[in-house]
Amino acid sequence: MVSRRSAIQAVAAAPWIGPGRAKQPNFLFIIGDDHAGYVLGADGNRQALTPNLDRLAAEGTRFSRAYCNSPVCTPSRQSMFTGQLPHSAGVTRLPTSLSEDKPTLAKQLKKAGYRTGVVGKMHFNRPSQPGLHGIDDPMLEQDVNKAWNAAGIKRKPDAQVRTKPRWQPFKDPARVWLNSEKLPFPRYDEDMRGTFIARQAARYIADRRSQPFALWVSFGEPHSPFDFPIEDRDRFNPRDFEVPRVGPEDAWQIPLIFRDLTLADKQGIAAAFYTSVHFLDRNVGRVLDALKQNGLEQDTLVVYLGDNGYSLGQHGRFEKHCCYEPAIRCPLIMRLPGRIRRGVVTDFAEFVDVAPTVLDLTGAEPLPLQHGRSLRPYLEGRKPASPRDHIFTEYLENEEACVRTAKWKFICCSGRRRRGDGYETDRPIPGRYVRLYDVESDPGEFTDLAKKSPDVVRRLQAVMLDRFRKTHPEASQEPAGAAVEAAIDWYLRPRDQAAG
Repeated sequence: MVSRRSAIQAVAAAPWIGPGRAKQPNFLFIIGDDHAGYVLGADGNRQALTPNLDRLAAEGTRFSRAYCNSPVCTPSRQSMFTGQLPHSAGVTRLPTSLSEDKPTLAKQLKKAGYRTGVVGKMHFNRPSQPGLHGIDDPMLEQDVNKAWNAAGIKRKPDAQVRTKPRWQPFKDPARVWLNSEKLPFPRYDEDMRGTFIARQAARYIADRRSQPFALWVSFGEPHSPFDFPIEDRDRFNPRDFEVPRVGPEDAWQIPLIFRDLTLADKQGIAAAFYTSVHFLDRNVGRVLDALKQNGLEQDTLVVYLGDNGYSLGQHGRFEKHCCYEPAIRCPLIMRLPGRIRRGVVTDFAEFVDVAPTVLDLTGAEPLPLQHGRSLRPYLEGRKPASPRDHIFTEYLENEEACVRTAKWKFICCSGRRRRGDGYETDRPIPGRYVRLYDVESDPGEFTDLAKKSPDVVRRLQAVMLDRFRKTHPEASQEPAGAAVEAAIDWYLRPRDQAAG
């Protein structure tokens, strides 16, 4: 008798494409903007209302310790798209454009016979045009906005309903642009931009039933100002949210812009974020429904992820732009019914692993340079020969990077760059610092053990320097004879064309 487990393993061992399959699997990448890994029902968060994502996780593989390689949108997305760490992809800062000559996942899939498309926000920071970065059918954020505005409003909001003002980050007080009053966007669900994106994605899926496709669907939620429709305005009660404690060691490093937020403001911001995640989840469900309605659910690998995490009061912060855990741990879920295991992977995964995994599954030509590892063994219920023993993340706008192991989090900052992201602290140029946290016993990352554990610091400095040396395009120019600390600081400097 063949057990259910043995049957699953036998299916997993079969080829993904070829005689055993009617056609190549399609790929559907769904991206949430700033969706933190802990705001997910499947992650154990009872306050999060994410039924569609929870169902996706139950039907596929969820990587519970997946980390972005940069806690800011543009570098994180272009790193995933190229399979290279941000400093190698040439995009480490928000305004930088990815070079058009960079190899990308879309280009490789095109070579393998896929029709490639995008609906939504990709942070390419370039005008939209067919063929850009290997995308046959781009409907980028500027295209979406133009078409959405042209579609008009089917149902005008009631004049009695209070809605949010125009988003003006850093011009308005933080309580306003972070939507502490939990005000809805001035549209009903049917007229929301996120709903429009979901409809466009569904249309694309319906039109591609006869040709293998790879489609990126990128929503703007839950990025501030945490948009959601009028129907959801009473979804959460702000008073139900507990504001994370802030330790005395956090005082100087809390961004100045957040200093005047009250307890009620912080609760309202958290409630608005959770409401926006719920709206995002509903649109994810609409896209998944389109697969099913078109008979493509069984032949499409769905990859869901958030491009980076987000802090909701942890260490006094309401943003990402740092290496604390809420800012870098992200959702990563993969599903292909009957072809991959159902369960949770607790080993580490980095977002640079996504492209190698997809190309491995198709048998397509790998990227000419890739810094990640294929996650395919996990999807097939196997343990890889060498699981990751750490993850690496960099935020070079602040000349900061971290290495996290199962037990330790090591953060290093040159402290010599005046950051240009709007999150200045009491010490705009604080000088070099390192921090070390025992994340097993101190998951909130409050007690810095760097001075008490110099051997651990030295070991993790060596790991960080090794990651830089093996992946940085200018590694051959590292100053000869530099001490470890000086060498790391040299690599932490942003070298984007747009960098100052």
